[in-house]
Amino acid sequence: MTPRLTRRFVLTGIETHCSIGIHEFERKTPQRILVDLEILLDPDQEPQADNIDDALNYDEIRQTVISIATSQHFDLQETLARRIFDNVFKMKSVMGLSVQTSKPDIYQDVDCASYRLSSLD
Repeated sequence: MTPRLTRRFVLTGIETHCSIGIHEFERKTPQRILVDLEILLDPDQEPQADNIDDALNYDEIRQTVISIATSQHFDLQETLARRIFDNVFKMKSVMGLSVQTSKPDIYQDVDCASYRLSSLD
């Protein structure tokens, strides 16, 4: 008997610069942001061949994150995370998703100010 498996992609530390924040100094200069994703994939859609056409391409995921983050100014991390979540969730075989956005340079005494949006347990 084959055990029931789960399939996940985890991409951590996607780094880009984003116009984000409510303060005037944040609006003037794009900030470095980090995006982490955990993507639950449909176990019934596991590739049966060693072919990228049968799989979710993480190059596409990464590019989607960067394109969204650089597309406009975001006042809130919540808004950015939701846009990323909605777009990645529509991708092939995605069944669940966690998106975390982080501003690592916002405070000198804090590693990151982060927001997480998740449909995972």
